[in-house]
Parts: sequence; C-alpha cells; structure tokens
Amino acid sequence: MVVTAQIKIGTCSWTDPTLTENDLFYPDTNMSAEERLVFYAGHFPIVEVDSTYYAPPSQRVAGLWVERTPDHFTFDVKAFRLLTQHPTPPKSLWKDFREKLPDEMAEKRNVYMRDLPRDLQAEAAQAFRDALMPLHSAGKLGVVLVQLPPFVYPTRGAFGYMKWLAAQLEDFQLAVEFRNGRWLDEENMTDTLDFLERHSLAYVCVDEPQGFKSSVPPVVAVTAPVAEVRFHGRNAENWEEKGITAAERFRYDYPKEELEEWVPRIEELAEGADTVHALMNNCYSDYGIRSARGLGDLLGIF
Repeated sequence: MVVTAQIKIGTCSWTDPTLTENDLFYPDTNMSAEERLVFYAGHFPIVEVDSTYYAPPSQRVAGLWVERTPDHFTFDVKAFRLLTQHPTPPKSLWKDFREKLPDEMAEKRNVYMRDLPRDLQAEAAQAFRDALMPLHSAGKLGVVLVQLPPFVYPTRGAFGYMKWLAAQLEDFQLAVEFRNGRWLDEENMTDTLDFLERHSLAYVCVDEPQGFKSSVPPVVAVTAPVAEVRFHGRNAENWEEKGITAAERFRYDYPKEELEEWVPRIEELAEGADTVHALMNNCYSDYGIRSARGLGDLLGIF
C-alpha cells in the first residue's frame, strides 16, 4: 500500500497536571509554559488545545503559540463550548459579550447557543474566529474540533446548526466529533457522512468504550481533506462517571495490540485524505505520550 498523505501524531494536551507534575516526559517539573510547549514541539508535530473549550482563546495567546513552535507545527483547537451547544456558564464568556446578555439569561447558571439572539450567536462565532487568526495566518491551525454533546441527535436542527457554524467559520477546517451513537447507526450513518462531505466537514473517527448511548463505533471515513482519529482510551468504568477529572475519565494505557488495530485503518484514511491527524486523548500521566510514540513506531513515523 502506498500512503502519500501526511500523518501527524500527537496528544490532546501538553499541560495536564498529571503529566507536568512528574518527570516522565518533561525533564523538569518547574518548566515554564513556554518551555513545556517548546519541548513538546521538539518531539511531536501536532497537539490539540483543549483549554479553548472551557474558555474562549485570545489573539495574544494564539500569537504566543505561533512564536514558540517550529514553522510546520500544527495546532488542532477545540471549539469553545458555547459554539458546540454545550451548557456554558456566563462567567466564562467574553466580558463585553456577557454584558450584552438579556438580564434573565445573564443570571442563569448556564446559557445555550440556541437561546441567544441571532446577532449574539454570530458575534460569538466571530470573536472565536478572530482569536484564532494568528494561528491560521501562520499556517499552524489544523482543524477546529466541534465536539457535539451526547444530547444532540441527528435532527434537521442539528444538521442546520452545523451548516450555519461552518459558514460562520468558513476560513477554518472544521472537524466534527459526535458523542451520540445514533449519528452512526444503521439508520443515520449514510446521511451523516454524506452531509459532512457535502460541507467539507471532517469526520472524527474515535476509539472509545462501547455499549453506552454516548458511544460511537470506530467507523473509518474521510469526508474532507483532513481525516482525524481521536483516541479516548477504553476505560468503560469511568466513561460516563460524574464528578471526575478528564484525566481520570480517559485514564487508559493502550497495549500494543489495540494500537495495532488502527494501523490499517489509519492507512485507509491516508489513502483518501491529504492529511491524517491522530491524537491521543488518554492524557493521564504520560499514557498519551507513550501511546503516540507507540502508534508512530507501528506506522514507521517515529
């Protein structure tokens, strides 16, 4: 098999405390944020930024990411939770944006994109877009990850929202990850993948625990120039557990044979895409680092 696509392997975080508090990857637990990113970028060509899900990014920080990484380094960026239809605490919104909320909405514990006036919906998308432009202009923005919540089903409204968001962020390559198995069931999979392809939205393949409503099967599909795989681990016990950290939820150390399952799948993706991103989200301690290296070895990349 001849693979011509560029395959980039990395992790979904370089700053998790369970990683930075030990010396299993970083040589010094007291390294600065800049030193850690420089060190990480010396070992991997790509990283996913997850902090942008919890709070919107800023142009200043995006500019620092550009300055601290090599020319061909890539950042995949998680879309801010407001844009992905997740409940969003008003305090996490942009200050000037928060001041424009209707009084009854500003006093709520969470706000939802669907409840905002249309002009504020567009303003939120524009603010997020503007913040990422330093990365985009430098050629370092890979995909913007739109991770839909488990309560979003394949409805006309959900398809319409994805189309709207793609238009608002038309400068960027969006990648959509589903957290509800109905998107990829026998009834809906063809429509889901056809929709993504028509709108050049990248389908995010996943490796994750099965048997839950939020479980998505490990379907392999290319719907855009970029193909992506996110490895969440197979920690079924913690998959839907409440009140735990993300590191605990995805605490899983992939054995070699489970990574080997993905070698032919990634090669299949590489036949149909220009670029393949494989990101390890099992970011507990150095699990993700070792999984990324292990997959790279199996693919002959590292």
